[in-house]
Parts: sequence; structure tokens; C-alpha cells
Amino acid sequence: MLQSSSAQSAPSLAGLKIKIFGDGADKAGIIELAKNPYVRGFTTNPTLMRKAGISDYEAFARDLLTHIPQYPISFEVFADDNAEMLRQAKKIATWGESVYVKIPVTNTRRETTAPIVRELTRGGVKLNITALMTVAQVREVCAALEGGAPACVSVFAGRVADTGRDPIPLMSEALSVIANYPGVELIWASPRELLNIFHANSIGTHIITVTHDVLGKLNLVGKSLDEYSLDTVKMFHSDAQKAGFSLS
Repeated sequence: MLQSSSAQSAPSLAGLKIKIFGDGADKAGIIELAKNPYVRGFTTNPTLMRKAGISDYEAFARDLLTHIPQYPISFEVFADDNAEMLRQAKKIATWGESVYVKIPVTNTRRETTAPIVRELTRGGVKLNITALMTVAQVREVCAALEGGAPACVSVFAGRVADTGRDPIPLMSEALSVIANYPGVELIWASPRELLNIFHANSIGTHIITVTHDVLGKLNLVGKSLDEYSLDTVKMFHSDAQKAGFSLS
């Protein structure tokens, strides 16, 4: 006899060890997410800020920090040469104790940012190195971060998955590398669905950054699949009625 879906083991947020960070640039959404007990930090980037219509980078960041001073939050440099990245990073770091400065793993010319990462971390700047997609990049970045301030390494597992590759082996190997560097945490970045939180948690990833729309599904975790099926049927029926569909 087939087991009913309602009898299957349901996942739970209560057992998660991974830290969930909200990823976005909507001020109201971020402030609302900060009330969620499962959200423990935030990240943003220039692309998200542009989509949100933000024109004054510093004003937005400083204002946001007054509303969520208790959580780590990452703001990214937007320069493309090392000297200007260094200047921007030092300035961003002064905005608050909870600030992590995001530095891309390379510039647009594929030149490594490891030298400025090394200088910043040894100068006490908390960093979030972003846009990594290979274990070789993880090794290089960790070597640059060694002995420095607390830092995160963001591996874009979701984008890796977009290429048809399973990101779990890559993330597992990245964790093995990072284990040799105290004070450095691995971020599972760019997840595509809520299930990725459980994927990342299962291998011991420290942090996962999740967009606001995906985080909106947290209330579905553990929901009865039989009830979810019925809710879906009701939705289709209701929308058909609202559309006034008919067949003669």
C-alpha cells in the first residue's frame, strides 16, 4: 500500500543550524523580515539596489542601518579597479560595526582582488567576498583572508545549478577548504527555491542568502501536502470563476 503524503516526514525550521540572511534592497521588506526569528542577517548588491530604484547608495545604507543595527549586513563596492575598491571598502566599513563589505572575487577584467582582500582583512575590515563559483576561487580567497577579520565567502550555488551542475559537491568541498580558516564562513548564495535552505543545511553550510519572495514561503515549511493539494485545486477553481470562463 502506498504511503499517504500526509504520513511522510515533514521538514521543520526548528532544527535548522544554518543562518538565513535576507537578500534584497527593499527597505520596508527588510525591516519586516528583521522581525522574523529565522532571519539573522542581510545582504544586498548594486543590481538589487538599482532594481529597487535607489539612487543615493550611502544614504540608503545609513538609513537602513538605523533600522536593523543588530544584524550583520553586507554592502558591496562598485568600483572596478583595486585602488578605488580599497577606498570604497574602507569608507563603507565606517558605516557601522555590523557592516560587512562585499568585494567581488575579480574585477571585470578577470583580475583577482586577493591583494586588496588581504590588505582589508588584516586592517580589521569585515568582508564578504562575492561571486565565487569554483573551489579554486575559494582556495585563493581563503588564503587571502587567513589571519584576518571575520569574513564570509559567497559561492553562488544557484547560478552553478543554472548551468546544469549539481552545486552540492562543490559546496561540500568549499566547506572542507574553509574549515582550515577560523573566522571564515561559507555562504550558499543565489538559491532558487526554499528547498535549497535544507540542501545547504544538510551539508553544514554556515549561511544562506535568500530573496524576499522565497522567504515569503517559509510559512509553507512542513505544510500537509494533502492540504496543499486541496488549496491548489481551490485556487484554480476560484480563478476560473473570477475570469468568467465558460464553454458552450
